[in-house]
Amino acid sequence: MYESFYQLQAKPFALNPDPRFFFDSSGHRRAMSYLEYGVHRGEGFVVITGEVGAGKTTVVQNLFHGLDRESVVAAQLVTTRLGADEMLRMVCSAFGLEHEGLSKTALLRSLEGFLEKCHQRGNRALLVVDEAQNLSREAVEELRMLSNFNAGGRSLLQSFLLGQPEFRSILRNPSMQQLRQRVVATYHLDTLDPEETCSYIEHRLSRVGWQGDPDFSPKAYADIHYFSGGVPRNINILCDRLLLMGYLQELRHFNQEAVRAVAEEMAEDLGGGGPNAPPDGEEMGRIDRLSGVKEPSIPVLYPSYDDYSSAWRDALAIQVERLAGRIAALERSVLTSERYTTYNYRVLRRLAEQLDSGAAERRQPSEGEDG
Repeated sequence: MYESFYQLQAKPFALNPDPRFFFDSSGHRRAMSYLEYGVHRGEGFVVITGEVGAGKTTVVQNLFHGLDRESVVAAQLVTTRLGADEMLRMVCSAFGLEHEGLSKTALLRSLEGFLEKCHQRGNRALLVVDEAQNLSREAVEELRMLSNFNAGGRSLLQSFLLGQPEFRSILRNPSMQQLRQRVVATYHLDTLDPEETCSYIEHRLSRVGWQGDPDFSPKAYADIHYFSGGVPRNINILCDRLLLMGYLQELRHFNQEAVRAVAEEMAEDLGGGGPNAPPDGEEMGRIDRLSGVKEPSIPVLYPSYDDYSSAWRDALAIQVERLAGRIAALERSVLTSERYTTYNYRVLRRLAEQLDSGAAERRQPSEGEDG
């Protein structure tokens, strides 16, 4: 809808993983290096974890795009809420093997025969399992057992496991010791920092013919990072809505107010487009005073590198200020709780003293009574 208005060749912020838009951030570059190392090793397991939307699947798609299909036969498995037998059936299906109505023994023979033929042709089989945090213990064990297939001292099947951060905790379980022993590389894909967020947006726009229309102010970039948390998928969702709003309002320049308007709209419609809710008026004022970056009242040319560097320093200062405020609030809360506890203790102690005093008076003999 907005592509023709901004003279873009396609949607720059589509949600589906696409190797054409692969962004070579420091984290994604390292993840690619670990995957390439795993392919070179040709054995064992490679584990890549990251937040939802961090780009794990995009990294793998980029790896597939560059693989030599003559030497590596790759398959991807997405549905992972499976038992052991279902997992085996899905692995066979991923490699295009017959699987309907076959027993487990028949499935294993079929898969082993396929892997041996790959080996005879000089090919290696690679299985990518997405959403690995959903795997049952039995399914993980089935995958480990499949890695036992070998010929001539060489493994016939290699597996890459992609999962959310909790998969790291699952791997630390004592029951996963045998699998851990076969992991040749592991990496956690982190979110993008403010400068990478800016580069990521420009990279995706440039892939569809962006010529600087629309442009973004430094504080707009900083707010996109804040509201998205640096998660690529959240950035895509927010920027797609931002461009749509720009088309409807015929905007050629996006400033901080435009980004916050979209973030607030998404918060109302969907419960938020990222991990951070829009700040209230008081916090927005504090952020503005801290950053000191003035929004232009008219469209400006593409900012220089120095402008961005200053803006990112301001953005980091904003984050430090927010963290300091949260820490101070926690300290006040703890102090208040301590004072409240001390006050209650004193009140209870006084009541106890009064009760003891009253009991003692009742035990004292009155005048005229015998001792």
